[in-house]
Amino acid sequence: MHRISGWRRVLLWPIGGLLHLWGRTLRFETSPEDYRHYTKRDEPVALVLWHNRLFLSSEIFRRYRQGRPAYALISASRDGAWLDAFFDLMGMHAVRGSSSRLGREAATALVDVLRAGHDVGITPDGPRGPRYDFKAGALIVARRTQTPLLLIGAEFSSAWQLNSWDRFYLPKPFSRIRMRCEYIPASALEPRDEAAVRIAARLRAINPDPSTAPAATIEV
Repeated sequence: MHRISGWRRVLLWPIGGLLHLWGRTLRFETSPEDYRHYTKRDEPVALVLWHNRLFLSSEIFRRYRQGRPAYALISASRDGAWLDAFFDLMGMHAVRGSSSRLGREAATALVDVLRAGHDVGITPDGPRGPRYDFKAGALIVARRTQTPLLLIGAEFSSAWQLNSWDRFYLPKPFSRIRMRCEYIPASALEPRDEAAVRIAARLRAINPDPSTAPAATIEV
């Protein structure tokens, strides 16, 4: 299990402060219906977002889910150690394990989190893609605990995209983001493969991405 400690962790402190300030400059636009879904608090939920929207995760929890502890599954690898440290700085929690195969220990830990009444975050195309490839295994924990999903959508008015496998989005400071949120009840998670296809289609629909269109022009 790789972890960040010592001087490396100290280096993250000013970066964490900068990202806190950066996030607060963003203008989220949300419809009343989407806002009701985002702020649903009567039961634990699994928030589902594409890997390239992870920059928004801390602001989503700060603005809509404040007061509800949230946990995300993060790889036990060296790369995952940096993400674990980042989440800690942003006030979020991590469960370390095999995120690519959703190993038994990691799945059990997430099940325990949900049964304790907390939320979890899921990136169904992580940690290595392909981009927007919804892995049916991402539904294992929600199906086992009969937990509903909140599908997270974000459309950026102005953003940079990294040259990474997921084309990671970095919204420009003070830019607008159209936030969407769809509620999927636990009863809609069966049968697994068919449910994954339906949910993937909805998640793509609320996350328009011009970079997937051959003739699109991306602002970099």
